Amino acid sequence: MGSLRGISVAIFVVQALLASVALVSAQGSTNRSGWQTLRGNAPFVIARGGFSGMFADSSFGAYRLALLTGPPDVILWCDVQLTKDAAGICFPDLKLDNNSDIANIYKDKQKAYLVNGVSTKGWFSIDYTFKDLRNVILTQGVYSRTNKFDGNNYAIMTVQDTYTLLKPPGFWLNIQHDTFYAQHNLSMRNFVVSVTRNVNVTVGYISSPEVAFLQSIATLFRRNATKLVFRFLGQKDVEPSTKQTYDSLLKNLTFIKTFASGIIVPKSYIWPVDANLYLLPSTSVVLDAHKEGLEVFASEFYNDVPFSFSYSYDPLAEYLQFVDNGNFSVDGVISDFPITPAAAIDCFAHLGKTASKQVGLLVISKNGASGDFPGCTDLAYLKAIEDGVDVLDCPVQMTEDGIPVCLGSINLIDSTTVAQSSFSDLTTTIPEISQGSGIFTFNLSWSDIQSLSPVISSPQSDYKLFRNPKFRNAGKFLTLSELLAMAKNASSLKGVLISIENAPYLAEQGIGVTDAVLNALSKAGYDKQTAQTVMIQSSHSSVLMNFKGKTNYKLVYMVDEDIGGAQSGTIDDIKRFASAVVISKDSIFPENTAFLTTVTDVVPRLQAANLSVYVQTFSNEFTSQAWDFFSDGTVEVNSFYMGGRIDGVITDFPKTSDRYRRNRCLNRGNTPGYMSPVQPGSLYELITPEYLPPAEAPNPYLTEADVLEPLLPPVRVAAKAPTSTPSGTETTPTSSNGQPKVASGVILPLTTVLVAIYVLF
Repeated sequence: MGSLRGISVAIFVVQALLASVALVSAQGSTNRSGWQTLRGNAPFVIARGGFSGMFADSSFGAYRLALLTGPPDVILWCDVQLTKDAAGICFPDLKLDNNSDIANIYKDKQKAYLVNGVSTKGWFSIDYTFKDLRNVILTQGVYSRTNKFDGNNYAIMTVQDTYTLLKPPGFWLNIQHDTFYAQHNLSMRNFVVSVTRNVNVTVGYISSPEVAFLQSIATLFRRNATKLVFRFLGQKDVEPSTKQTYDSLLKNLTFIKTFASGIIVPKSYIWPVDANLYLLPSTSVVLDAHKEGLEVFASEFYNDVPFSFSYSYDPLAEYLQFVDNGNFSVDGVISDFPITPAAAIDCFAHLGKTASKQVGLLVISKNGASGDFPGCTDLAYLKAIEDGVDVLDCPVQMTEDGIPVCLGSINLIDSTTVAQSSFSDLTTTIPEISQGSGIFTFNLSWSDIQSLSPVISSPQSDYKLFRNPKFRNAGKFLTLSELLAMAKNASSLKGVLISIENAPYLAEQGIGVTDAVLNALSKAGYDKQTAQTVMIQSSHSSVLMNFKGKTNYKLVYMVDEDIGGAQSGTIDDIKRFASAVVISKDSIFPENTAFLTTVTDVVPRLQAANLSVYVQTFSNEFTSQAWDFFSDGTVEVNSFYMGGRIDGVITDFPKTSDRYRRNRCLNRGNTPGYMSPVQPGSLYELITPEYLPPAEAPNPYLTEADVLEPLLPPVRVAAKAPTSTPSGTETTPTSSNGQPKVASGVILPLTTVLVAIYVLF
């Protein structure tokens, strides 16, 4: 029990914070018929090193979180290493320096050994007794993951301690380097035999990539409940005892069956990808293994390491591809993020395309399905409809010839190839619209814009996460009228959302965007129908006030900054011209260095005033999400709906949100742990003082001055061509929504504005 000495008290806070999760996790059920596994049971979830996607691999924290968020029968995976005194420890690698602070404890003690014939330098377990390792602390070994929990002093644990402390439903020992230990007079076989004979430890599975090792223990386990599993490595890697490549051994599964009851294969063995990282047809590996009576466990599942563009950065979709594809199912998945496969198997598998919605979450597109195709193109909109979106959006921009079109930005550089076209000399700077220079839609005719190619948006490109490169320039842009015609023909849609920005500036230039929108809606018959709701969105209260006197359309006010709350008077003002509000994710769950810190009262206060609350923007890329959501967009949506109580999401990946609201776990009496919302601040509280980021100032309150605006100016009869602003010229200060600010002494009271509108109309 000496390995417990370094376990921080903080980990027990994890148990307290997630106690509610633990209470309901046992309610999960994976015993449904229809599974295409070897024995017809649901696939197992094997937590590699515990929840190693969050906490240090093989740490108490990682294992405990896996138990709290995994299915009732989750299996904990332990990579076994041997110390100098033959103690077996759970540690992810043969070398200790990548996942611990041993290099700081035993400086200048690294050595070089041959590992599979390759000279390898590092700190090896064979050079230290278990007592030597008592002061060594486990750390996060994947540098792209957060290291903020490394201050919790998680100690290296023996195999026996890991089991007796955690008492997992299933326990898996992986023996990766038997040959190496044998070369140093340490017997992995003797260790495995001693552990399995320990009445206090139950080992369900033992795996190894070495044939000779499994053969040496096979006779000992033929009448034992412990299953032996052969682990395949890279296809061209050479297995040390047979001297055959692993792809060669894959062709002789009959031989594998003589000493193993199952196989582990990297997921690429089953669903390979082409040179451009798109999925190829599946191989026959699973079906071939099942014919031989071998279970198949797929490995290398990481939510934060994208494998194929075909999954649209959605890890849950990837798991479903392996367990619910209609042809076969693997018998288990080995994951660093066990919460995701647990939900995939129990809540989402076998739903079918006609599964009914379990909750009333509204799904609104963001430039169509702009995570899969260039935004605001026919392909993006058709994909959004196919993916179950409720409301199709159109950010309206105006062309030089007065046509309202759907484009994500008034600056064509953001979404087209205009900078590489003959129009590149039209670059100008308009401070009222944006700080930088651009080529704006009102400088080109509709036919000019049609000649440009769309460009897909990749908002996480700084992290080398690019969207669907095969279709980077696919699709064609649509006018507002064309979008309305498409929407009218889609019976599944509940409505359309038309967003209008920069209207005050455009009016000064002789461009009437609000009139253009009203005319397009009228010509499309939307002013005389009730089948689909028309929503008009703007961050300009003056725009919404303009519509309020003319239509019965639903008006949506967009708050274009992160807020920490809203004054009562401000909410009353919003209610006078809108029935819904769009806010940012950070306005509900504020973050500090990507950790949720608390929850605000913004949503309940807006809803108390009968204002619907829609939140933007939900994306699949894990870098767009807080650490608390475990690199899983479904966890994020679930937490905002179940925990934040929002009414709708605005998303560039509508499929993720639509699938979420159809999952079978939502209407259970007790929600399983893997579908429970995260608790804001629970992970942040586990960060020790030396790792805490600097405190951040709270988001500002939304005030009446932020909301109230002068009347929308009349459209000038003679349009004035926009001109660039010379460098150093003083300009009128603007608010964050582009509306010129007015001194507080001359802001018209809202009642005066309402009277003026009444007189005018």
